[in-house]
Amino acid sequence: MKHIKNLLIPAFHTVNLMLIIFYLYSGSLSGCFIYNNCNTQPQITRDFIISSNHFYAFTILFILGTFAYKGTKKIKFLILYLILLSIILELFHYIIPNRGFQISDLFGNIVGVVFVIIIYKVKDKYV
Repeated sequence: MKHIKNLLIPAFHTVNLMLIIFYLYSGSLSGCFIYNNCNTQPQITRDFIISSNHFYAFTILFILGTFAYKGTKKIKFLILYLILLSIILELFHYIIPNRGFQISDLFGNIVGVVFVIIIYKVKDKYV
């Protein structure tokens, strides 16, 4: 089990760095790779009240971080870090060219983190 944990921590940091790069790029890196068009943002599923892409990104990042730091005292720091990261990265869209701040993106980020917190807390309480 320790071998898996040794792989999960660098995986979490790699995905975290990739997310930051994708957020701060002035355009759509995923659109560049998928559509050969840096102005087109791929959409995984339709948005509802929140941005689904942002929800998925922060949910996956937090799940990976939860497994990486399970059984340590770093989970509380991870929660605080991801909530602050989700806010700060979205606020950067005010100053990054070709990007724009959207409240639905911010809520997608935060709901992704809160969703995993709820699952984590329920699992700890009942399992």
